[in-house]
Amino acid sequence: MSRFHPLEVTDIHKETRDAVVVTLAPRAEDAAAFDFTQGQYLTFRREFDGEELRRSYSICAGLDEGVLKVGIKRVDGGAFSTWANEELKAGDVLDAMPPMGKFYTPIDPSAAKSYLGFAGGSGITPLLSIIKTVLTREPNSTFTLVYANRQMGSIMFREELEDIKSTYLGRFSLIHILETESQDIDLFTGRIDAEKMDALFRLWIDAESVDTAFICGPEPMMLTIAESLRKHGLSDGQIKFELFASSQPGRAKARAVSKEAASAGNTCEVSVTLDGGTRTFQMPKDGSFILDAALDNKMDAPYACKAGVCSTCRAKVLEGEVEMEANHALEDYEVRAGYVLSCQCIPLSDKVVLSYDE
Repeated sequence: MSRFHPLEVTDIHKETRDAVVVTLAPRAEDAAAFDFTQGQYLTFRREFDGEELRRSYSICAGLDEGVLKVGIKRVDGGAFSTWANEELKAGDVLDAMPPMGKFYTPIDPSAAKSYLGFAGGSGITPLLSIIKTVLTREPNSTFTLVYANRQMGSIMFREELEDIKSTYLGRFSLIHILETESQDIDLFTGRIDAEKMDALFRLWIDAESVDTAFICGPEPMMLTIAESLRKHGLSDGQIKFELFASSQPGRAKARAVSKEAASAGNTCEVSVTLDGGTRTFQMPKDGSFILDAALDNKMDAPYACKAGVCSTCRAKVLEGEVEMEANHALEDYEVRAGYVLSCQCIPLSDKVVLSYDE
């Protein structure tokens, strides 16, 4: 089970007006735990006004750079991202879980694949790691990136992407789509919508040659792109998603429940196994989530986003019946095998047995 470890900030620099790149170093005894796969992310925690916040940020370094780096873009009203952009400095220490995530495909040095990537804003961070690793470790593969931003000044890693383009001539193609700035080619101005996707496939991208497509960005953009990819012949197995923001509205800490339901004793007995130990507790069957109940019962259950996006809270239901409100992280085969996102998991039966250790 993943736990938090201290990472020292060894360098931090402004990437754009509202984004920083943070270089981190684990302790010697934790170094192996922070070996990562291209496209994975780190989950950080920090207290703000007495409340613990957890936020996940993708690793933007390639596997051969020998460093651990994340990109953090400021979000309006975001406590962690604002603090990181304005106050974080070299020498500070951050608590982080080891790398997690499945936004990648295995590297095969003998492969000659054609990859296609779509990024929106800070969605470039995991894709940058993937691009650098693929181009370095699969010398016969190519990568085309379509990168959407509001304007030129908001493009993260703009210079680095141009350097990659120069280094890997003929193997890396870069298309910038700018929402509010005109470009020489009209197609590259505006939002990415279904019409623009059709034009990209008609004029610039050979869909039939694509082996794998990666998409990371705001959910509406991702859904539009995924639908267009399917329309142009790609299967779900060829499309990899990384959702960094959820469209779900915030939820109350505890759901409202009628007095009648409360007095009826409509509860569930939940047994949770974590790090080899099992704890049993009662929780109401009022739409509350198992993760929240476990935390209320002083269990150090893993979580990051609490929005069904990151899969940090993944667990397996061994007995009983549950329902997930949302699932943006688990594959169909995982759900069929009994795995759930405990942050979205509501008990339906009178008893549920769940394990984080499976």
